[in-house]
Amino acid sequence: MTPRPLRPHTLAGQLALLVAIGLFVAQAINFGLLLRERRNLRLEQTTGPVVARLIDATERPLRATRHTERPGPGGARARVRRMTGNPIPADAPRLPEVEEALREALAETGVQAGRIATGLSAIAPDNPWLRRMPPKRAERLLARGAELRIAVERPGRDWLVLTTFWLSDDRDLVWRLAGQTALLYLLVLVPLLLAGRRLSRPLRDLTRAAERFGPRDETGAVPPSGPEDVRQLITAFNDLRLRVTAMLDEKDRVLGAIGHDLRTPLAALRVRIESVEDDADRTRMADTITEMNRTLDDILSLARVGRPSEAPTEVDLAALVDAVVEDFRDLGQDVAFEEAARLRMRLRPALMRRAVRNLIENAVKYGGGAAVRLVVTPQAVEIEVADRGPGIPDARLDEVFVPFTRLESSRNRDTGGIGLGLALARTIVREAGGDIRLSNRAGGGLCAVIALPLA
Repeated sequence: MTPRPLRPHTLAGQLALLVAIGLFVAQAINFGLLLRERRNLRLEQTTGPVVARLIDATERPLRATRHTERPGPGGARARVRRMTGNPIPADAPRLPEVEEALREALAETGVQAGRIATGLSAIAPDNPWLRRMPPKRAERLLARGAELRIAVERPGRDWLVLTTFWLSDDRDLVWRLAGQTALLYLLVLVPLLLAGRRLSRPLRDLTRAAERFGPRDETGAVPPSGPEDVRQLITAFNDLRLRVTAMLDEKDRVLGAIGHDLRTPLAALRVRIESVEDDADRTRMADTITEMNRTLDDILSLARVGRPSEAPTEVDLAALVDAVVEDFRDLGQDVAFEEAARLRMRLRPALMRRAVRNLIENAVKYGGGAAVRLVVTPQAVEIEVADRGPGIPDARLDEVFVPFTRLESSRNRDTGGIGLGLALARTIVREAGGDIRLSNRAGGGLCAVIALPLA
């Protein structure tokens, strides 16, 4: 079985999904912009004080006796050291963006700088500068920060070196934006889902009415509600329902008139054939009229099965099947029935007897007899009608349910019928909520099963 795609299938769910995607994209863009601004701000807060100290160091000589260090703006240490070489290890993690920003800032101020190197290292827990900071900032630096050493070459002279702190972790921003997104989803999607369910309720009512609609549907029209386009759809459905019901009523009236108009001349013919002197001719004529009446009954029953005049009643299904079998036994047919316990079901008894009789007639006609039994399963009760006839090719098991389909190609109705028996039986059973299936038996023959739901 093909798995269903993981997406909502209702109108309200799909609208909520579209809004959720829109909110996510907007929050992603917002996160990208905020992250960029935050990094630029952090870069400016780091490079600004460093550039000021470097400029100060180049404009006036550094006194060797000056050993005290004080934190400058942005956390930079005030002391700038002179060294003859680059003190930063080659394998230390670098910050190219800080190097580029320092180069541009020094060039703008007219300071000639050669190579610029940066290096990150862990902050020692006993660093004296941590004790001079607010406790929360010191804890955050220890947990997510690093010590940043910056070395700037003065071509042909020496290197200026100073140290500051670098906080590169943006987890706090990520968590804030995640909480903001969750809050937006809560404030926007929940009301949207509730509003969507309310707006789609008329569509659900219309769907249930369309699924329920049938020849026997006696429910009233669906009250128009919801948005204007949905109200127009419901109104159009109610109008269509009235037109279909009117056509079905007209069809019943036409069928009734056809049945009456055809039976009257058939009855007249039956009276007139009594004057035929030849007994054999008279018998054949009577059989033809009887067959015509049966054909007319089958056609009218098939056309009216969706709008039966018979109301469902509580019947004993075992007794109903047994009565049909006894009718065939009285005619001398080889039909056996396994005794079954009483089984009360709500059915249209006359129609169900017609369906069972049609299956047994086929079994007797093509197999010479029938074996009938009831099988009760947890979900359904099955009426099995089995024979030992020639069976049906597997490729044509479904074809025989099409009206006027005859597997026997001759025009002899005694051997082929008119092809309405199985079609009528399936229509009756499906109207009762069940179905009919056919299968070939091992060793020859056919098994026809009427399956009716217990619930």
